[in-house]
Amino acid sequence: MDFEDALWTVLGAVLILLMVADVFHTLLYPHGSGPVCRTIMRGFWLLSRLRGRASTIAAPLAMAAVIGAWAGLAVMGWALLYLPHLPDGFVYESGVPQRGDFVEAVYISMVTLSTVGYGEIVAGHPLLRLVTASQAVTGFGLLTATVSWILQTYPALSRRRALAHRLNLFRDAAGPEGASSLDPRHAAGLLESLAGNVASVSIDLLSFHETYYFHEVEQRGSLPATVTYAQQLASEAQASENKELRFAGRMLDAALEDLAAVLRGKFGHPGTTSSAVFDSYALHHRHRQPREPNTK
Repeated sequence: MDFEDALWTVLGAVLILLMVADVFHTLLYPHGSGPVCRTIMRGFWLLSRLRGRASTIAAPLAMAAVIGAWAGLAVMGWALLYLPHLPDGFVYESGVPQRGDFVEAVYISMVTLSTVGYGEIVAGHPLLRLVTASQAVTGFGLLTATVSWILQTYPALSRRRALAHRLNLFRDAAGPEGASSLDPRHAAGLLESLAGNVASVSIDLLSFHETYYFHEVEQRGSLPATVTYAQQLASEAQASENKELRFAGRMLDAALEDLAAVLRGKFGHPGTTSSAVFDSYALHHRHRQPREPNTK
């Protein structure tokens, strides 16, 4: 193997390791996402913010692009491993032209990754047989992992939307008096339940980083548009004379502080207070207009 062949082999191994690391950090590591996934999600989100209406489909398209990037890295990585061994390292069926170019390597890699296995070109060397078998296993695992990723993402989105709807229903039912219009024990139970919902959303944002980039069309299902009402409820409850209601208010306030910390630390929202962070969150998702500068 000459220097050029060694270079292709090293480059192919790097691409494969990048794909494996990105899949691991995005799908298996509970508090993060891989560099490829993170870059694609942020890129689509920034583009969508420039084009208004496209923001509702930016995140689903970005997820599809991430899956495509993983598949592309796998195909290109293994193709570069095969390239130095073409055509001598493979056995061709009668009538199949023997080629040793990059297109041939990509074809073999795609067929192997998809586990189609036409059989007209197979690895001849024992080591190459192990490499192609490992790619087939990786392809099957990648398919399974991406399906699981999609199935796990949408329940997290549903929990976030449900919290926003609960806050809106609470606001509609309680009216301007808020929690003070209810029996203190009943109100305390509701606020403790809301605190648990807020905590679940915080965990979802940590575990499923990509869910942040899903933009809601309707404000009633948008947490960025309704989270400030939860702050209002927490403040009112903490000022109550009832111990249970004050405790529930402190629980809700603590859950909101944790959510603000996640938004500040993971997604870069500025602000030293949770109110400032939530204002930035709402503005980032286009559910609040920038405040006019005070010129008086």
